[in-house]
Amino acid sequence: MAKTKEQKQEIITKLENAMKGAASTVFVHFNKVTVAEESAMRRDLRKDGLGYTVAKKTLIRRALEAMGHNSSELPLEGEIAIAYGGGDDVTIAARTLHEFGKKLTDRLSIVGGIFEGKLLGAAEMREIATIPPLQSLRAMFAQLVNSPRQRFAVVLSKVAETKTN
Repeated sequence: MAKTKEQKQEIITKLENAMKGAASTVFVHFNKVTVAEESAMRRDLRKDGLGYTVAKKTLIRRALEAMGHNSSELPLEGEIAIAYGGGDDVTIAARTLHEFGKKLTDRLSIVGGIFEGKLLGAAEMREIATIPPLQSLRAMFAQLVNSPRQRFAVVLSKVAETKTN
């Protein structure tokens, strides 16, 4: 059944609000994904506090243009869905979909997204998807800062051992 102009405008507004309120948004092309696979993906996305919506490409393009983005820069081909959200971890949407893309090879792929208010292509979003989670980055930083101190303490203890012998 065809949607009325009011219904389409309502969908555009919902998409626009979802993308504006999200820490990041990822556009995903999916093809021949089974219901079970998509349900598992939606469950994981929901668990991480992310939303997932399938919408017509024209409505997605209109929502992007309403936000001030040039939608022609984004190749929206085939079936397109958007994942949005993130909260503190702005890379979680891209990372989660990238992991599912590895499992569902040739059936699910990232085609672009919005990160820090900028419309990005597939290559940039895949790079963002490989960034570790925020907690891991903090742990890496703490290890990096703490590592020279640990080595210095080991050297001092070895020097102390040789002086007492």
